[in-house]
Amino acid sequence: MMKYLQKLGKALMLPVACLPICGILMGIGYALAPAAMAGEVNGYVASGTAYTIGFFLIKAGSALIDNMALLFVIGVGVGMADDNDGTAALAALASWLMMTTLLSTGVVGTLMNLEEGTAKFIAFQKIENPFIGILAGIIGATCYNKFKGTKLPNFLAFFSGKRCVAIIAGVVSIVVSAILLFVWPIIFGGLVSIGQSIVKLDAIGAGIYAFLNRLLIPTGLHHALNNVFWFDTIGLGDLQKFWAGMTSADVDWSLGMYMSGFFPCMMFGVPGAALAMVHTAKSNKKKVAIGLVGSAAFCAFLCGVTEPFEFAFMFLAPGLYVVYALLYGIFVTVTTLLGFRAGFSFSAGATDLIFSASLPAAEKTWMIIPLGIAAFIIFYVVFRFAITKFNLKTPGREDDDTTDETKVVLANNDFTEVARIVLEGLGGKENITSIDNCITRLRLEIKDNTLVDEKVIKSAGVAGIIRPGKTSVQVIIGTQVQHVADEFKKLCK
Repeated sequence: MMKYLQKLGKALMLPVACLPICGILMGIGYALAPAAMAGEVNGYVASGTAYTIGFFLIKAGSALIDNMALLFVIGVGVGMADDNDGTAALAALASWLMMTTLLSTGVVGTLMNLEEGTAKFIAFQKIENPFIGILAGIIGATCYNKFKGTKLPNFLAFFSGKRCVAIIAGVVSIVVSAILLFVWPIIFGGLVSIGQSIVKLDAIGAGIYAFLNRLLIPTGLHHALNNVFWFDTIGLGDLQKFWAGMTSADVDWSLGMYMSGFFPCMMFGVPGAALAMVHTAKSNKKKVAIGLVGSAAFCAFLCGVTEPFEFAFMFLAPGLYVVYALLYGIFVTVTTLLGFRAGFSFSAGATDLIFSASLPAAEKTWMIIPLGIAAFIIFYVVFRFAITKFNLKTPGREDDDTTDETKVVLANNDFTEVARIVLEGLGGKENITSIDNCITRLRLEIKDNTLVDEKVIKSAGVAGIIRPGKTSVQVIIGTQVQHVADEFKKLCK
């Protein structure tokens, strides 16, 4: 299971890499055009050159941020496919379109009673989320891996092989949609009920909410809780009332308590955790880690978009993600008790903090400095300890290669011949179930390990062979591995 989750995490790296720059663009855009966030209040004007440029940048960034789930569809579809074939992406897209259409409010409302404003309505209103995107990607990739070689009778021969994959993915998606039609609103409604029950717990309840909010991010079900606390689903509306210019005197709770604690976590905690990942990355992968989590951390600080950081490790190290969510819960509780109050319209980044500081409900905003320093240190220490203590496979620590392996020189520069010999030593293409590669290794899954002949494989001039499991074989090739992998995949078709 863990191996599967890590493969899923790896598949998400490509779409996740697209997101930080988009978040940064949105942060700059909101800084130039605050009226796009807060409306024409507090002197903010929705006109002028700065507003125009800012609005343009906001829309440029939101083009991908708002369609993050669709990026996951394509990324997971291709990344989880045995040979990273684009057919899997097409099948994943077909699955996504099928499920989001069948589970849309318009369709569901025709099939059953669906009253606007209810938890059930909101559940299907939020169906275009990362969970459905990842699910569609998995369906597309799984159907491709299983049915790409399907042979049909002559009268259906046109639909044989890869051409049938998208069709099968669509059929599977119909079944999955039928299941979700009943399951999704039950889960969503259950979370709404949980949210209603923890409202009474004051600061502790705020912490529990924050913990569950982060924990549910990969499923998209955090919207269930957000609607309880941030919007007027049950009469709270912490976000709506904060930006409407109200104060705690106008409501029955400390206004802003369900938002404030996210600021030190997103602005400073995430960068601290990111620095821990960089410091614990393998020496030959520090630049990769800096590029991925470093940009994601800056994105989180500036505008509070944390998904690029979270999806970069939540499947690679799910236990660490639970700890990450727990830290949010602790900081939200502490922040609530200390009286720091700030609100966000977009998310808990520096941009929102600056603009919300002028609103009547804002209190002790100067405390972001000590709270931020504390969050940075605690997130850094906890992440570094957990990563090193339990050897967690965060970005830059994957079981891919070592520095020595990157220096390997392949003895035979005929990549086709190397691939042929390796395949022969592995028992032929019938014995291969999965093909993948990292920076230096050809990573393979096989059916029968007794058919593996290491002497034959080594005769291809490879640097070494590792067998981490009964059905796993890794052939150390060096930095030319991509060329060998491409030829190997051709031979296995």
